[in-house]
Amino acid sequence: MSIGRLLKRLDRIGRCVEDVLLASLLTTMILLAGWQIVQRNLIGGGGMIWGDELLRLMVLWLGLLGAMAASREDRHVAIDLLLRFMPSKIKPLVLVLLHLFTATVCGLLAFHSLRFVQMEHEFQTTVLSGLPSWWFELILPVGFGMMCLRYLGHLRRTIFPLPEEAA
Repeated sequence: MSIGRLLKRLDRIGRCVEDVLLASLLTTMILLAGWQIVQRNLIGGGGMIWGDELLRLMVLWLGLLGAMAASREDRHVAIDLLLRFMPSKIKPLVLVLLHLFTATVCGLLAFHSLRFVQMEHEFQTTVLSGLPSWWFELILPVGFGMMCLRYLGHLRRTIFPLPEEAA
């Protein structure tokens, strides 16, 4: 198996895993939030003590996984009004600068979020009644690191498109 085919296969598997995680997280969040509402308003009581905290953690994961999914196709939120009216000769230069800037910001966020997770590990911060918080916060450096790599890939494709990518 060639390296190119292996990378394409890994990319397909990664996309599938991201999509399944996104759909599962969103479904679980909706069910958990709905159950919390039913418990509080119809059954009585305060709901599950850990429910709200788990929902906050799930929002963090959903946000980062959604950003990763958007970055794989370069579909992040962008204000591209100027790019639309720009002369076609300078668009590639602007795209190079945008991808470079985005990769740099994501790389910095990955680095500093990794430092944050390390501090959380060092100080033994807990969530959900005693679980180490750094387990749940690992999505920060992983997500921003993945987005950094993806935007470096977009940068490479903008500068040096391969024949199969140009089609």
